[in-house]
Amino acid sequence: MKMKNRSQRGFTLIEMLVVLVLISLLAGLVGPKLFNQVGSSKTKVASAQIELFVSALNTYRLDVGDYPTSQQGLNALMTAPEGSTGWNGPYMAKEVPVDPWNRPYVYQRKSNGEFALYSFGRDGKEGGSGEDEDVGIF
Repeated sequence: MKMKNRSQRGFTLIEMLVVLVLISLLAGLVGPKLFNQVGSSKTKVASAQIELFVSALNTYRLDVGDYPTSQQGLNALMTAPEGSTGWNGPYMAKEVPVDPWNRPYVYQRKSNGEFALYSFGRDGKEGGSGEDEDVGIF
């Protein structure tokens, strides 16, 4: 009968359980912090997209003479609104994106000629804090 060398021994059940407990503890500590970063990343993406919209809207205003109406919305950046003169778009390289929470951005033309452009955040409701906070120009 052949005897096995010590170098050919495997891990014991206790050694494997200790490793599993350590991995679980690390995942429990690091996981929540990692998911919090994902939420703040979405807010940063929304802010960056809004900055791109603002740039495109300002270019639109230079060409057409005014910002799009609330009814025309952000689609006026991609296709010429009926009756517009001076439109020289499209003003964005790709279609108008939705916010990072898969909802359309809210665009409203104000009575003073300016505009509001924002996302309601993760909860889709006005107000909130953290990832639920509204992002944009009000």
